[in-house]
Amino acid sequence: MFFRDYHHFLKLLDFKPAEIAELLELSADLKAKKKNGIPHRLCENKCIALVFEKTSTRTRCAFEVAAADLGMHTVYLDPSGSQIGKKESIADTARVLGRMFDGIEYRGHGQAIVEELAKYAGVPVWNGLTNEFHPTQILADLLTIREHFGRLAGIKLVYMGDARYNMGNSLMVGCAKMGMHFVACAPEKYFPNKELTATCLDIAKETGAAIEFITEPEKAVSGADVIYTDVWVSMGEPPSVWNERIEELSPYRVTMELLDAAGPQCRFMHCLPAFHDIKTAIGYDIHEKFGIDCMEVTDEVFESDRSIVFDEAENRMHTIKAVMAASLCDEI
Repeated sequence: MFFRDYHHFLKLLDFKPAEIAELLELSADLKAKKKNGIPHRLCENKCIALVFEKTSTRTRCAFEVAAADLGMHTVYLDPSGSQIGKKESIADTARVLGRMFDGIEYRGHGQAIVEELAKYAGVPVWNGLTNEFHPTQILADLLTIREHFGRLAGIKLVYMGDARYNMGNSLMVGCAKMGMHFVACAPEKYFPNKELTATCLDIAKETGAAIEFITEPEKAVSGADVIYTDVWVSMGEPPSVWNERIEELSPYRVTMELLDAAGPQCRFMHCLPAFHDIKTAIGYDIHEKFGIDCMEVTDEVFESDRSIVFDEAENRMHTIKAVMAASLCDEI
């Protein structure tokens, strides 16, 4: 299996398109086995550490269920559960965990942290999310798109909103690698950084992908197969930015009118959690302060039959399972 040569799963930029496609094939195979009740305990008796400096429902559950299906045991270290970066350096933490575990997942802050863990751990390290990249989410997104459209090449994906961070970055990379058409739609200040954009444009020349940056929503979504969005304020950002984001990004909210403008083929995707109503503490608080009942997407779109967000959420487990199996198992 090719993945053994890479050992780690830190960002999609590290992989060739054929390697990503192979991981997606493995994901589909393991998903089929799960659905049909076929055991696939490929990593029996191994043990992995889940280091979460930022909490998550989907990422934690996906890793824990996937590990159990593969025959592994997990140890979850929440933000207070380790001394990483506080009383103990990243390198020292990596060397300790690497002596005790067969693999390490990290979800937290800068990409440099997960890269340093990989440098010193001596066992596979997987990126569950950093400020810059979210590769396990993009694998799930790609599998979901392939399931619904039968292909990836040529699919037009429009990302609405703040594209400067891990989701905008990673979707642009994933689309570039797989020959897709990526559009970031937002005010210019919210576009991805120029260095990563230049890298993706170079990749696109080899794969046939297209990358665009458009400020007008209806122009951007014309002919889109997928409209994708995320929360307007990322984890770790101060509440004080809500006022600015709501003012500047409200024109980029995904509405049914925008979905219809794309065409009947268009599907809605979101990495979750989503602020589509006021049934959450944050959603209710924003409603009280700003008088709005949704943020990045309306409830009408989120709950429509054109929304595939829960297919996408489920696929986190199947693709994460493939990543771990491919890096830990000698034979698949």
